[in-house]
Amino acid sequence: MSEKQVTLSKKTYLPDPHYRKEAWCKDAEHAYQGYLTDPDGFWARISHELEWFEPWQKVKEWKHPFARWFINGKCNISYNCLDRHSAGSRRNKVALFWQGDDGTTRSYTYWQLLREVERFANGLKSLGVAKGDCVCIYMPNVPEQVIAMLACARIGAVHSVVFAGFGSDALHARITGAGAKVVITADASIRRGKTIPLKPILEEALIDATTVNYIVVLRTQNPKVSLLPEFEMDFYELMDSVGKKCPPENMDSEDPLFILYTSGTTGQPKGIIHTTGGYMVGTYYTCKYVLDIKDSDVYWCTADPGWITGHSYIVYGPLLMGATIFITEGTPDYPDPGVWWSYIEQFGISIMYTAPTAIRMFMRYGNEYPDKYNLESLRLLGSVGEPLNPEAFEWFYHTIGKGKLPVVDTWWQTETGMHMITTMIGEPMKPGFAGKPIPGVLVDIVDKAGNPVPPGISGQLIIKEPWPSMMRMVNQNEERYRTYWSGPDNSFGASDLAVRDEDGYIMILGRSDDLIIVSGHNIGTAEVESALVSHKAVAEAAVVGIPDEMKGNRILAFVLLREGQIETPKLKQDLIYHVRITLGPIAIPSEIRVVDSLPKTRSGKIMRRVLRAVELGEDPGDLSTIEE
Repeated sequence: MSEKQVTLSKKTYLPDPHYRKEAWCKDAEHAYQGYLTDPDGFWARISHELEWFEPWQKVKEWKHPFARWFINGKCNISYNCLDRHSAGSRRNKVALFWQGDDGTTRSYTYWQLLREVERFANGLKSLGVAKGDCVCIYMPNVPEQVIAMLACARIGAVHSVVFAGFGSDALHARITGAGAKVVITADASIRRGKTIPLKPILEEALIDATTVNYIVVLRTQNPKVSLLPEFEMDFYELMDSVGKKCPPENMDSEDPLFILYTSGTTGQPKGIIHTTGGYMVGTYYTCKYVLDIKDSDVYWCTADPGWITGHSYIVYGPLLMGATIFITEGTPDYPDPGVWWSYIEQFGISIMYTAPTAIRMFMRYGNEYPDKYNLESLRLLGSVGEPLNPEAFEWFYHTIGKGKLPVVDTWWQTETGMHMITTMIGEPMKPGFAGKPIPGVLVDIVDKAGNPVPPGISGQLIIKEPWPSMMRMVNQNEERYRTYWSGPDNSFGASDLAVRDEDGYIMILGRSDDLIIVSGHNIGTAEVESALVSHKAVAEAAVVGIPDEMKGNRILAFVLLREGQIETPKLKQDLIYHVRITLGPIAIPSEIRVVDSLPKTRSGKIMRRVLRAVELGEDPGDLSTIEE
């Protein structure tokens, strides 16, 4: 990796002062200095806002690369998500609103959700599931998926959630890799009005999966799918066959909570292990102080629990806060591109946390659909999953936020478990910049020798100190875990390139392995893609490096045009010129191809290796994570 100068925009939006006045964190800079002065004291204060069955004795123990947090503390995250609210004023507060693909709605109060979780937890226990056993959850985005996750946590079972869009090979690898004892699934998922059978996929995935003893099936279709006696159980029949009360398991802070496999875009999927106490504190803290969740909010994270965003910011973090959460099985443009905005109006959603991929998709349709609906209930917008390019920020801020709402662009990873970098509420917002490290997080941007780079120079993003919700291990692969903590001065290498401005704001440029070396210059794919998307005709873009005899590599660009735009030779020339003006001649694509879609993972990340492999006539490798 060589460093280079990056031209940074100085455009800034100043939020209305009342947002900072009303926020949980009213002065991020003061809070950050407090963290630097006493890191352990900072996290101790956060942890005391949650309930512990037995108090921890020490905040952390750090023996590189292994950490223990809230040592010897005993707790249960399901108890903190449900029982402590049900016993108080939130007993009859709605915990969860759900909207099905077909328009069906359901809701659960905290007391009702607790009762469902207890019954299903007892059902799992009746199947022989005990503390430390692994349960695989392969379900669509329905309330029963949340119930299953919390039930596992309640009895100390380690859950491994697999996104319902995965095929049988990917599912098999995750079931066997985690050694799942029980698999929970549904007969089908509903997508764009069509029924997609899940049980046949699971049946194929179970071939040679010797650890699995039982299958639990949520049956939603008529006629009901048949079950194999003594091996397959109906979800609700299992709940009806057991008692209603299930006391929470006494969990050590460092007991495993879940295994979650990464999407595998840059290699084989890794089973990331998170533990109970530190993850609980980290997700609670960021939901409170970054997403600013209040008792009056209806909160919507548009992700799926099959990804870390869903774990941390659909299920655990918001419920730890006592929030009312909204989830939906539907897609953002079915039955039309206005459906998401109709949900905001119908349910009075006040916090929307979504992905740049979705924002750019809506940009293609313009303002027509959001302008049809009353979005006045919104008070906070959030972004997650990939860098929020300036053009997407502008559309989100002006069209959805009406030029007044805070936009919280968050950088973090499956491995971090919680937000690490963002613009806290009340701070000036800079399009294209995620923001600063949040209080509790210490990061730097360094060159290949490990030296901090000055503002305006790109480098490798590293995390310098441990944090509570950090991953504890890669399942069955300690060596792979150790590589994460092999950065300069034993830091955590995030594998992302970044640049910082004079005010300390950080812009994520893209993965360090998403580089194209052209004539000896490192060109970040994210930079070229952002330049293309900044053109008024382009909705999305992906660039790859293709071997070139003279330059080493040349840049090949694939673009999706906005609705109403037409491919012409003149437009392609305009795009090339636009990149030249934006980034300079070294970053000009040698060719631009207009396409109808781009290969993406189900978490919305573009799979550039697939584009490159197809172009070169090579094997594209594992496609199990691809959306279409």
